[in-house]
Amino acid sequence: MGAAVCASHGPPESVSVQQIPVPALSAGQVRVRVDFAAVNFPDVLVVANEYQVKVPTPFIPGSEFAGIVSEVGGQDVGFAIGDRVMGTGLFGAFAAEVVTETRSLSHVPDGVDTRLAAAAGVAYRTAYHSLRSVARVEPGDSIVVLGAGGGVGLAAVGLGAALGADVIAVASSPEKLDAAQRYGATGLINHREADLRASLKDLLPRGAAAVIDPVGGSLSEPSLRSLRRGGRFVTIGFASGEIPRIPLNLVLVKGIQILGFQFGDIAPDEFARNEEELRGLLASGQVVPHVGAEFPLDEAAQALRTVADGRAIGKVLIRVCGD
Repeated sequence: MGAAVCASHGPPESVSVQQIPVPALSAGQVRVRVDFAAVNFPDVLVVANEYQVKVPTPFIPGSEFAGIVSEVGGQDVGFAIGDRVMGTGLFGAFAAEVVTETRSLSHVPDGVDTRLAAAAGVAYRTAYHSLRSVARVEPGDSIVVLGAGGGVGLAAVGLGAALGADVIAVASSPEKLDAAQRYGATGLINHREADLRASLKDLLPRGAAAVIDPVGGSLSEPSLRSLRRGGRFVTIGFASGEIPRIPLNLVLVKGIQILGFQFGDIAPDEFARNEEELRGLLASGQVVPHVGAEFPLDEAAQALRTVADGRAIGKVLIRVCGD
């Protein structure tokens, strides 16, 4: 089968498409014919051997996919041949077939095709759980979303608007801000052209209820300063490549909460509620993931490079077997 393979760690160009044996199926596992795989920033880090979890070479990159079940390893796995599914894992998605444990799979919501399902997986789940259970956004809240043109950022803009929040989008280009505005942002800041701290003060004279930060770097501190007393700063990742240093006196004086997002930290009842709510938003079409670029499997390296260089708007997909 065709697969993008990282034979040695390095830049995105280290990945090349090869023909490799079809993976074997064991009892309790499911084989999925991959229609589309999504590219996430951690995929770039895994290829470069800069992620917190190291993956020995050679391996197939890719952490999320959507497709059709083609084989099941037993009668009681919870999935049947022909089911449309979406799945996640640390690696393995950039291939014609994926063999995986059932705990890594979920059914694609009715009314959502596998292309959009691939785009909605990690980014939309990360954004929704962050908004609902960590930032605890309520209707009428003002929130700031950094990296608002990227996968998680643009998802947070659309989902924040769906939750009834007033969303201030911070991004690095007019094109990314245009996308954020289409997804419901009411305030737009190009941090490369304007002073972020002053712009946030102008737009939010009473302060923000929450900041969603998948970027880190120099954007974090001025965004934290925009919070109202008792506001919540949610850190998701460091796509800028720089871990910020936060002056703790700001936290003390304003009573700010700084919170890190991890899926495993969400209480089980809230996790189930969030997942059901998100599936409803996707199935109803109230939220539609934005696919900014799509590449064939043969161009997997170019897809990774697009994400690595910060040029992606919304999600970047790799078309494997999909139309």
